[in-house]
Amino acid sequence: MDSVLDFEHLSQVFIVCGRTDLRKDIDGLAAVIQEEYDLNPFAPALFLFCGVRR
Repeated sequence: MDSVLDFEHLSQVFIVCGRTDLRKDIDGLAAVIQEEYDLNPFAPALFLFCGVRR
């Protein structure tokens, strides 16, 4: 079975500390990555967010 993500080709993993409003759509989360952390949301990386319930 193929997975949705191919974890073997990820260059980095980022953990976004603090609470993130996960009601934002994918565009909103990509904007957080780009604007607040000055990172490319389309890079071969994994971005992990925490909501209120971890």
